[in-house]
Amino acid sequence: MIGLTGLTTNGRVLVAPKLNRRRAVWVLSKIDEILAWEKATDRERDSKFVELGRYLCEVRAGQYWRVDNVRSFDEFLERKFPESRRKAYYLMAIHEHLTPVRKRELEQIGWTKARELAKVARRDRQGFDCAPWVQKASTMPREEFKRAVDHYLTGKETEPWEILYFKAYKSQLPVIEQALETAALMLGSDKSRGYCLEMICADFLAGASLDIGNQETLVSALTRLVLGLPMSQREQLLESVQVVP
Repeated sequence: MIGLTGLTTNGRVLVAPKLNRRRAVWVLSKIDEILAWEKATDRERDSKFVELGRYLCEVRAGQYWRVDNVRSFDEFLERKFPESRRKAYYLMAIHEHLTPVRKRELEQIGWTKARELAKVARRDRQGFDCAPWVQKASTMPREEFKRAVDHYLTGKETEPWEILYFKAYKSQLPVIEQALETAALMLGSDKSRGYCLEMICADFLAGASLDIGNQETLVSALTRLVLGLPMSQREQLLESVQVVP
């Protein structure tokens, strides 16, 4: 009976819904069809993610996964999305939270922007004003739209970012890891590894000859370091470096 019943927060046992096997087989076949199409075309802006999210929600609600002889909906997703179940949950959130948005508009903006749009809709609930957000999603580049959503949800400005790729030999890794761990201990465990790497580089620049270095880069890095300190330490540092005319 694993997966066929569950407990609510008040302890009541929920009975599994009556399985519509004919409908279940059809929906599961549509999911397989869409996933096969997506894998073959490998397109970011496809026209089927809206349908896929709707079918996945129906599979969960009707427990159609029982037709596939799995014990739970999560196990069903593990089979259908072996690389990551996260996308499946994103698609379901799009279907659940973006009902005011027309299907054609969602197809035009693509699933990654629709994923960000669903975050706004989930937060605003009945107060969600979809028209201006759909307009932003349609006109803004993907990363710019994501930053706009992050700023709206958190009230904080976010910087553009990049992922750096470079090769390091295995013999170099212990030194790199130790340097990052030491920086994290000094700066605080809440700081990202990218921030720690920036401060390590700033320390190197501070020790190098400023005549040949980029002073603006150094000043920018040191400013970020000072702003990242607790207020008491920041004031103490600023007092210690004050120069008397």
